[in-house]
Amino acid sequence: MKLIYDVQDKPKMSQTLVFAFQQMIAIMAATLLVPMLVTSYGLEADVAAALFGAGIGTIVYLLCTKRRSPVFLGSSFTFLGAYAASIGQNYGYWGMIIGVLFAGLVYVVIALIIKVVGSGWVNKLMPAVIIGPIVALIGLSLSGTATSWVMGNGAADVVYGESYSWVSILVGLFTFFMIVVASVKGSKTVKLIPFIVGIAAGYALALVLTVIGTAANIEALKVLSFQPFIDTFSHFSIQSIIDYPKFFFLKAIQSNGQYVLDAAAIGNIAMIYVPIGIVELAQHIADHKNLSSIIERDLITDPGLDKTLIGDGLGSIVGAAFGGCANTTYGESIGCIAITGNASIVSILYAALGCVVLSFFTPFVVLINSIPKCVMGGACIALYGFIAVSGLQMLRRVDLGDSRNLFVVSAIFVCGIGGLYFGFGTNGITGGALLNITSLAAALIVGIVTNLIVNNGHLSSGEENSSIGAHVEGMGSVGDPTVPQKPRPQGKKKKKK
Repeated sequence: MKLIYDVQDKPKMSQTLVFAFQQMIAIMAATLLVPMLVTSYGLEADVAAALFGAGIGTIVYLLCTKRRSPVFLGSSFTFLGAYAASIGQNYGYWGMIIGVLFAGLVYVVIALIIKVVGSGWVNKLMPAVIIGPIVALIGLSLSGTATSWVMGNGAADVVYGESYSWVSILVGLFTFFMIVVASVKGSKTVKLIPFIVGIAAGYALALVLTVIGTAANIEALKVLSFQPFIDTFSHFSIQSIIDYPKFFFLKAIQSNGQYVLDAAAIGNIAMIYVPIGIVELAQHIADHKNLSSIIERDLITDPGLDKTLIGDGLGSIVGAAFGGCANTTYGESIGCIAITGNASIVSILYAALGCVVLSFFTPFVVLINSIPKCVMGGACIALYGFIAVSGLQMLRRVDLGDSRNLFVVSAIFVCGIGGLYFGFGTNGITGGALLNITSLAAALIVGIVTNLIVNNGHLSSGEENSSIGAHVEGMGSVGDPTVPQKPRPQGKKKKKK
């Protein structure tokens, strides 16, 4: 796609601050939701600390990749099962930190292997016929979150007649439509900040409806909660303006002796978290492949998969030490880049710095916590939709008229959307699987095996013409003079009578 700002471009400072704020808004809801879920499992995780952890983790990633990969790291949902298992087995705060350390080290070890053997195997193992539907699956698998937020404003289970709300749907779709209008019909400047425009408009509508609902005592209209403001400012103090995040490693130090971790416990923690690190590898590669197609630069080779893996792994370890939650590459950030055409690494860096600084600023954290889920759901319709479509665009070179390719693509879609997962062992406390291979990773495994079966043990790209596909992969395009073009057949000229 045509970028307005490329990776190394530096917009004006005033523009950069606005673009950075938009990136922060795009990743904020999901990043802060993970620590809330961890708290529900039994350990206190601070949302401000998670925000700090995401920011500092992203800075680590940018340093490791030499500021060549515009990726933002946010709290990972993939680790939720591991968090629940380690908390359920009474491993406490140190259990989570040590667990993420093991998972992060998996990335580092794989990165060191790739540095020795190279990353060429990635394109062979995950060609367009596999990586395309996997990327599309990432967006489609998240779509349920977006629609449930729109229909139920964050209710755990949307039930028609109970948590189902037409007012919530109205606000969510209004937010989405405003993003569309700003992105398609706005001025050049507005097209770069459609999410700020859309979310601000949705928040304003939710506020008006809530004020009317409060005045008229109509519960259905109250889609915005003032409780975060009440909790923070009802007893005003200096902490109502500035407060330090409750870092996870401080909680771990304070709990020393409360949770006993012997060698057997640490070994069990490793068994819980190490496989998650391997599973996350699939999403890491898929996200970087997706972003590569957007910025028209292969991040697997430049800065290199070894550097992106080390950045992701160390970013997760640092993020967990501060915020309690492992980090991962965020599709919301990639979707934001795709929609706005702004891939400036400076915008990502300022967004990370903004998360670090604003995590100490209580009113900002309160404001973000007050954004209705239906508003964020409307924004996520656009974000997750663009992720799915970018994956489908990768399939444009694949010959879907060939039944071999159809089997590979259909297997990935059905297994992923249907929720196939591989569970091993039984957690004696939770009753669930001790090790859970997510549906995304399961779909990837099934897709790779299917590709091997239909191609007699060889991995096929699925492209109609591999040589042309190689040129396209090298960032050439139709009409590009750097790509050899087939001569057009000339018709016979008719003789004039």
